[in-house]
Amino acid sequence: MLLSGETHHSTVRMARDMSDKEILQMELDQLKKEVNTPRTAVLTNCAETISFVENLAPNDQLIKGVPDDKNPYKGDKGGCIVT
Repeated sequence: MLLSGETHHSTVRMARDMSDKEILQMELDQLKKEVNTPRTAVLTNCAETISFVENLAPNDQLIKGVPDDKNPYKGDKGGCIVT
């Protein structure tokens, strides 16, 4: 199996001192590792991500905001005057 030209060329640049056979062996070894990588459907990953975000949302200050009494930028503390 051949890799895309871009991937092959970047590998060649990284390994200038290696022979073509060594480079191809390195690529083959990487493909052997990748073929054993467990994969899940995108739909499953999306559902897990949504669930994760929804579980954290009640405590996320970027979503729910900061209470006025704990917000250092809220209130009548004066203002900024540019002169």
